[in-house]
Amino acid sequence: MRILIIFSFLLFTISIQAQQKKTVVSWDKNIKGDSLTEAQEKNWQHLDIEKDTIPGISLDRVYKELLRKKKGKDIIVAVLDTKVDIFHEDLQQQVYVNVNEIPNNKVDDDGNGYIDDIHGWNFLGSENGKDILYQKNEITRFIEKYKPIVSDTLNPLSKDSTFIEEYKQLEKEYDVLLEKTTEDIEYAYKIIGIDTAVKRALAPYFESSSYTLEDLDALKNKFPDDKDLHSNILKRSNFIKYNITEEYLYNTLDGALNNKKLVNPLFNERVIINDSLINFTNRNYGNPIVYGKVPFEHSIAVSGIMAANRSNGIGILGVSDHIKIMPVVMVASGDEHDKDVATAIRYAVDNGASIINMSWGKKRSLYKEKIFEAIRYAEERDVLLVTAGGNNNEDNDVYSYYPNDYDNGNEFASNFIVVGASSYDVEKLKASFSNYGTSQVDIFAPGDRLYSTSSDNEFGDYDWTSGTSLASPIVSGVAALIRSHYPSLKASEVKQILMDSAVKYDILVDVPTKENPEQQLPFSELSKSGGIVNAYNAMLMAEAFVKRNKK
Repeated sequence: MRILIIFSFLLFTISIQAQQKKTVVSWDKNIKGDSLTEAQEKNWQHLDIEKDTIPGISLDRVYKELLRKKKGKDIIVAVLDTKVDIFHEDLQQQVYVNVNEIPNNKVDDDGNGYIDDIHGWNFLGSENGKDILYQKNEITRFIEKYKPIVSDTLNPLSKDSTFIEEYKQLEKEYDVLLEKTTEDIEYAYKIIGIDTAVKRALAPYFESSSYTLEDLDALKNKFPDDKDLHSNILKRSNFIKYNITEEYLYNTLDGALNNKKLVNPLFNERVIINDSLINFTNRNYGNPIVYGKVPFEHSIAVSGIMAANRSNGIGILGVSDHIKIMPVVMVASGDEHDKDVATAIRYAVDNGASIINMSWGKKRSLYKEKIFEAIRYAEERDVLLVTAGGNNNEDNDVYSYYPNDYDNGNEFASNFIVVGASSYDVEKLKASFSNYGTSQVDIFAPGDRLYSTSSDNEFGDYDWTSGTSLASPIVSGVAALIRSHYPSLKASEVKQILMDSAVKYDILVDVPTKENPEQQLPFSELSKSGGIVNAYNAMLMAEAFVKRNKK
C-alpha cells in the first residue's frame, strides 16, 4: 500500500499563518508492531516518520540536530491528576520545589493560602491526612440535583417539556449504569463461589493447595470416567492458567462494591474533607501530601512520558529535562468534581505553572461554566492547558466530552488543546480507542502502547500503558520544550505553532461506529490540525517566528 505523508518543512515560514512549503513523501514499507526492535518499541513515540518510518514526534531528531549545544530554562508543568510517586528513580529530580515555602513547619510562608505546599497541592486530602479515593460519577450528580426538581410541581422546570425529556434520557442511561454495577457485584460473588467450591472439591486429592497444571492433568488421567472431577479440574486449570488468584478475585469484588458507591446519590465523599461542592469561592481546602498509594495509578505514567530524566542513564526518556512537574491532586476513582477542576487550574496558574496537563475527562459537566471561567483565567495569565480527548472511539463534535473550550458551539479560548491518540502502525494510525473530532479535537499524538514510569508493580518501576491520557503529556512536553527554548512565545502562539507544524497523514483509517462498523475516514479529517504533533517541525517554526519578531 502506498501512503502519502505531507510534511511541513518550516524553514521557509514567513509567519505562523503563512502558507507553508510542503514536501510529499511516499514509501512502500508497511510498519507492523512485530517489526519494531525492543529499543524502538520502548521509544517509538520519539522516532521520525521520514528517518525511521515510524510515526513518532521526531524528538530524537530534535536533540541530535537542533539542541546539541543549547540549554533551555526550566518550565513548570502542573499535572492535574492522582497522587504521584515523587521519589521514583526517574522522576525525583524532575519534581517542582516551592523554594518560598519551608517544609513541614505548618506555616503558610509564601502567603498563597496553602500551608507547606512544597511540591504542589492535594485537593482531595483532609487535614488529618485522609484522602477521597472514590467520587460519584457525574451522571449520578445530575440525577441527585435534578430529580427533586422533576417532582416539584412548583418549579417551572418541572413543566418544561424539553427539560423533562432530557432528564428522562439521563435517567435511562443512569438505570443502565446502575444495573451494570449490580451485575458486576453479583458476578464477582459468583466467581468467588465457584473458586471456593472447586478448591474444596479438589482438596482431598492433594496434600497442599500448591498443585500445578501438570498435577491436575495427572489427576484427570487417574480418574478417566469421573465427569464431575473433570469439570472441577477444568475450572481450576483455567483459574491457574489465567492467573485468577484469590487475591485478584477479592480485589475485583472490592472494585465492584466501590463502583456501587459511584452511582449512589446518597454517597457523600466530601465529608472527608469537609468542603461544599457548590461554594466555588472557597479554594483553601486539601493538604500538601501529593504522593502515596491510590486505587489506580495514573499520574506517574503521565509524568514519566513527559518528564522522565533524560540524563541519568536509567529507565526511560521524557520529552525534556527542563520540565518540573507540579502535582495537583484532584482525580480519584469516579468522575472529577468541577469545583476541584476549576480550583486546581487556578492554583496551578497562581503558583507558577506555564503549562497545565489534564489527562482525564468525562461526558458531562454539571458546572461547566465554572470550568470555562478557570480556562479564561489561565488564558489571561498566559498559561497553556492541554487535555486528553477521551478513549471512547467517539466523535467529540457529536458527543460532548469535558473539559473543552466550546461554549454554545463557539471556541472561546486560544490556550486550550485537546489531544487524540495515534498508533505506531501507519495502517492503524488512529488508536482504536481514541476519540476524534474535526472541531473539538485539536491534534493527535502517540498514545498507543507506550512504555512509562510505574510504581512497584509486578513488572517493576516501568510498565506499558495506552490512552489519550498519554498522548496529552506528549503534547504538553513538546509545548514545554518550546517554552523552555523560546520563552518569549505566548501560550496562544505555542498552540498555533503545534497545530501548524503537525505532520499530516493523507490516509484512510478505521473509524468504526455502531451504525457503520466498516467506516473509514481520512486521518487528516479527524482533528482540527489534521495531523500528529511533531517536535522537530515545531522547534523550527518557533525559531523562525521568534527571529521574525525580533526584526
